[in-house]
Amino acid sequence: MEALRTVSTAAMPLLLKARMFKPISSLSFSHRKSKSLLLNQTQFPKSKFTKFNAISPSDSTQPAAQPEQETKTGSFDQDYKFDWFSHWYPLMPVCDLDKRAPCRKKVMGLDVVVWWDKNENEWKVFDDRCPHRLAPLSEGRIDQWGRLQCVYHGWCFGGSSDCKFIPQAPPDGPTVHSFEKACVAVYPSTVQNDIVWFWPNTDSRYKNILTEKKPPYFPELDDPSFSFQIFNRDIPYGFKQKTPRKDLLILLCTPVSPGKSRLISVIPTKFWTDDLFLPRWKNHMIQNLIFDSDLYLLFVQERKLMELGPSNWQNVCFVPTKADANVVAYRKWLKKYAGGQMDWGTKFNGYLPPTLTREQLMDRLQIYKYIILLLCICKNFFFIFLCRYWSHVVNCSSCNVAYKGFKALQISLQVFSITSVAIMAASKHGMISSVSRNTLAAVAILCFLGSKWLSHFIYKNFHFHDYNHAFK
Repeated sequence: MEALRTVSTAAMPLLLKARMFKPISSLSFSHRKSKSLLLNQTQFPKSKFTKFNAISPSDSTQPAAQPEQETKTGSFDQDYKFDWFSHWYPLMPVCDLDKRAPCRKKVMGLDVVVWWDKNENEWKVFDDRCPHRLAPLSEGRIDQWGRLQCVYHGWCFGGSSDCKFIPQAPPDGPTVHSFEKACVAVYPSTVQNDIVWFWPNTDSRYKNILTEKKPPYFPELDDPSFSFQIFNRDIPYGFKQKTPRKDLLILLCTPVSPGKSRLISVIPTKFWTDDLFLPRWKNHMIQNLIFDSDLYLLFVQERKLMELGPSNWQNVCFVPTKADANVVAYRKWLKKYAGGQMDWGTKFNGYLPPTLTREQLMDRLQIYKYIILLLCICKNFFFIFLCRYWSHVVNCSSCNVAYKGFKALQISLQVFSITSVAIMAASKHGMISSVSRNTLAAVAILCFLGSKWLSHFIYKNFHFHDYNHAFK
């Protein structure tokens, strides 16, 4: 059981809280009512894990558990099947949500809309589908009365999911807005550690699930003695595990759809580091570079495992050292309690989007070339080519503001350059001195060079940065 506490994956929202140079068995999670995260989230019988031993993740050449043991402990348990839709999942950091507009997100294959209910001072999570004509509510607005309004035909909804107003209904007619079918589906949600969490089931029996089971709690994020910056990014693969660079890492990985997941990471620290003096957007550029280093490797790895069969991984992967302990423990758990892969319900059939090259994967400019192929191969997928801009910048309030600021500066430099050239061309001989003319020429050249450099800077940091391991 202890080995599973440190597994981080997009297939279920487990959280990695790893400390360098310490064995896994010494790591712990905190919770308001329980000190064990998985005991709180997944009430597995204790006997189920008697053969899942915890070992140190430090580098070692000593052999780990023999693969033959998995045939005894890793076979699919028909008596207990993990329910992926009965657990709390992190949606987004509060700092990256806009209270003025609804926000569209996908989790567990579910399209949801997150919006701020100013009447109840709470974040709400609704099904992103208007009950009228199924238009996406995320394309709507929050009206002056604090209601979520569908812009297709103007239906308005309150924070309790009830329909407040139907413009097409006559005022002297039946109150059709009060009918049950006029309500939108609402998911249980809460804010903890400045992160919006939701329960992916709209069944009425889960309405008060927060009183019975709470999301994982991290006391460091509420401790004023800790300093941290929160980061989020969508990634084009379903499984994730990284070794932390510092003494403490909180990593939340949420399944979005087959071959896609969302990461929320926090590195709280009590020590003054260079990262704390950097603006948030610059710190995120550094973290993006770290994720970029593994992005294509794990993207291809996941597809190769799917081709060979997810339950056959121990026969194709050689994992002889203790450094692979977490991966082995997770794969055993996944095979035993989930049949080797996660259950998407009726949303997906489990197939992954088509394999792309590294440049195609990380550069959105290739999207138009492959959109027809995508529609032909994956009719059930809405696939986003994950460059930094679409996977992070548009979802991060700090990076989005920085991006717009740099783009405005780039345009300003171009305008100054063109204006300087136009003044020199329009002025007749003798109207301006040679010194002024030379000054305008210098300004035009400097502004042009500055705009070109800024264009490269924006593309490299906010769109695509090619990470070539051979030259790192």
